[in-house]
Amino acid sequence: MSERQSGASIDDLLTFEEERPVRPGPRRGGRLRTVLSVLGVTAAATVVLVAGLRAVGLRVSLPVLVAAVLTLLVVRRIVATLAPPRASAGVSARGGEEDGSYNWAARDALRNAINGWELPLNWSKTHPERFTTVILPRLAELADERLRLKHGVTRESDPARARVLLGDRLWKFLEKPPRRTPSPRDLAAIVAELEKT
Repeated sequence: MSERQSGASIDDLLTFEEERPVRPGPRRGGRLRTVLSVLGVTAAATVVLVAGLRAVGLRVSLPVLVAAVLTLLVVRRIVATLAPPRASAGVSARGGEEDGSYNWAARDALRNAINGWELPLNWSKTHPERFTTVILPRLAELADERLRLKHGVTRESDPARARVLLGDRLWKFLEKPPRRTPSPRDLAAIVAELEKT
């Protein structure tokens, strides 16, 4: 099993896939409306062209004019279909460069994941009991999920094997929480051990 499939990092467990917008399907009678629209535009353009050419003293065969107008409409439709998408509000028309403004209303998955850990960690500085009630259970769930995905066990199902896989330091940290909130350096070392699992 590759690392990607087995939940290679904590970030993989905390991410979500953004939903893609649903495009509406074709409407009933859409083809008929398109054909009628093309015939109407063709007839109007042909009448204008015939009147314009006769005004300047030229005569062109009617089938040639109709064919020319239809060809122009088909080419226009193909070009519109193949054209690149219009620049959105956050992207300028200069080759995809951003204009420097930030869309504060957009959902930022990285910011959401960071906030999911940052706020409880900040709370645990002032209220150490929050670390044991909020952060420690999350770390324990992540440890069990990583063990389950990579090795097919959890701390509850096979404690001996889980202890070997997690290592003594991480096992003790999860089983007997510290009395005070660990320092950022200690917590980073514990998370690094968790990612090695």
